[in-house]
Amino acid sequence: MSEKIVLLSGAPRKEGNTERLITAFIEGAESAGKNVLELRVADMQIGACRGCGHCMEEKGVCIQKDDMPGILAELKKADAVVFASPVYYFNVSAQLKLAIDRTFALIEVGTTIKRAALLMTSGDESPDIAAAAVIMYENMCGFSGWEKAGVVLAGGLHEPGEIDGRSELEDARALGYGL
Repeated sequence: MSEKIVLLSGAPRKEGNTERLITAFIEGAESAGKNVLELRVADMQIGACRGCGHCMEEKGVCIQKDDMPGILAELKKADAVVFASPVYYFNVSAQLKLAIDRTFALIEVGTTIKRAALLMTSGDESPDIAAAAVIMYENMCGFSGWEKAGVVLAGGLHEPGEIDGRSELEDARALGYGL
């Protein structure tokens, strides 16, 4: 049986550079026999965590009625998780952050996730622009006991397609293959 990777995409542009980075990652993973499920959280209805504790009392069931239960169900049986997003004002997109916050519901029930990775694009060329997102990713891995499989950050991108031909696409393929 192949490994299952759940990729949470917070990229609102379907033809943007983040989506191209995701495609390269998936190509690498699938060439290694892995099964990748891309969930475009940017297109889903996901409410903000209310901090009410309902998910702790009800074994991972959130009180909100939105698209998050399907995401949580997939994460529960995943071997790895990948977070993908453009950098929006020094962090992941708001759409991805909503989903990440809501994974809090899994603390009580657990998952089979062993590894995690982060894929990001940005307009700024400095890797410092994504520092908050990388720290969040590293903290999530540490807290959850996930192996940090890697980070691919492609900076200096302003228009869709600018990533084409860049080395970060190969980096994403290699990360997918090795995850």
